[in-house]
Amino acid sequence: MKANMLTRSAVAAAVVIALSAGYVAGHRNVPAPEVIAPAAAAMMPAEAAAKTGIPDFSGLVETYGPAVVNISAKHVVKQTAYRGGNGGNGGNAGQLPIDPSDPFYQFYKHFFGGQMPGGQGPNGGGDDGDRPSASLGSGFIISSDGYVLTNAHVVDGANVVTVKLTDKREYKAKVVGADKQSDVAVLKIDAKDLPTVKIGDPRASKVGQWVVAIGSPYGFDNTVTSGIISAKSRSLPDENYTPFIQTDVPVNPGNSGGPLFNLQGEVIGINSMIYSQTGGFQGLSFAIPINEAMKVKDDLVKTGHVSRGRLGVAVQSVNQTLADSFGMKKPQGALVSSVDPGGPAAKAGLQPGDVILSVDGVDVADSSALPAQIAGIKPGTQADVQVWRDKSTKDLKVTIGSLSDAKLASNDDNGPAQMQGRLGVAVRPLTPQEKSGASVSHGLLVQDASGAAASAGIQPGDVILAVNGRSVSNVDQLKQAVSAAGNSIALLIQRDNSQIFVPVDLG
Repeated sequence: MKANMLTRSAVAAAVVIALSAGYVAGHRNVPAPEVIAPAAAAMMPAEAAAKTGIPDFSGLVETYGPAVVNISAKHVVKQTAYRGGNGGNGGNAGQLPIDPSDPFYQFYKHFFGGQMPGGQGPNGGGDDGDRPSASLGSGFIISSDGYVLTNAHVVDGANVVTVKLTDKREYKAKVVGADKQSDVAVLKIDAKDLPTVKIGDPRASKVGQWVVAIGSPYGFDNTVTSGIISAKSRSLPDENYTPFIQTDVPVNPGNSGGPLFNLQGEVIGINSMIYSQTGGFQGLSFAIPINEAMKVKDDLVKTGHVSRGRLGVAVQSVNQTLADSFGMKKPQGALVSSVDPGGPAAKAGLQPGDVILSVDGVDVADSSALPAQIAGIKPGTQADVQVWRDKSTKDLKVTIGSLSDAKLASNDDNGPAQMQGRLGVAVRPLTPQEKSGASVSHGLLVQDASGAAASAGIQPGDVILAVNGRSVSNVDQLKQAVSAAGNSIALLIQRDNSQIFVPVDLG
């Protein structure tokens, strides 16, 4: 009740302010504001809309709202037999231990109230039949003959999917395909002449532009919310192959799979997830760029699965210290920390210490951008890769493979250590057994770290493989490399089944 009173008070205050503003305008000969039709305001370019204040989205919603659908996904489990037990943990506890055709069925039902002796089933009354688990989400129609896009997690595990339109029509949908990696799913309903959305180009959108989301948060059909683009090409943990669009559009459970529109009424993304510490919206929403989703859609419709390119490298970001170590003018690109033996990159001559600057002429802004760039290339295609090596650029041609994962083994401690004063590490060569177990041909095992190395995060158990891109196999090579270095060096180390470059400030 208190919340409702506050809401009404806020509305009343807004009315008073509006009336006051009208009074001032009428008595000071202030020109009346320009009146803009709702549809025109909704379709105006962002620059024009900014000059007239907050745009009116009603035209956009009226035109494209009917193409946004509500999706109900259920996993129905048929209960057909009594399995015994006390019923306290669910299972088939609600089933009567007798066939409904048996003359004593009604007696059992009356005596036990539809429940098994020894416990109550999960359905309260223990009714016969199906017990579904359901989820709700959103989607949008991309073709008039019934293709619908949504999130893969909306329909994950469902065997009954229902699509409901704004005019209350409902259709059973077939899941054409779902790709968990990109979180995109394609549905098909048996209908014709359906309303559709217009597909836009998210690459043309700019940070700060207005965007609109339509979906079914908590089951409230065709709810409209708006905000701005907060960032583009956002990389998220465990989501390596999608350059997300970040917005501050209010998105909540049930919005998943719904469209993100620009002011021209074009879909530029699929609302997929939020960052939240409470479970509700906190100002951070993430959408899958529609161009990425349409590529996935094409593959799912044609083949039922998605093919992604693989380069066969592990990469990390380049910071200023690493850039200085490699003689680069500024931090850019993706630093190759390891190369899969026998992989596409290894066959093309890529090496640990190379910094990948561009792929097919497209700059690699950061290591987070590279996986999506490579994944979008069809396996078997030859790609032009430009790298930074030995303080100059080098062009390589790589035949892209199919996406797979490969890791190197870790190392064990053994043998005497030797200290390196300026760097601050105690190291020793690897034994033949350690080299074989780690699948490496060289390296120095760190047994102690202090000074500059410890400050940079070097730990006992790390294996130093290279200094500034130069391999090291013995202590003398490490000494020479450290002595010849300036105020910073980049150590390639192996740790926890992976390789990474660590910048060390020697100044």
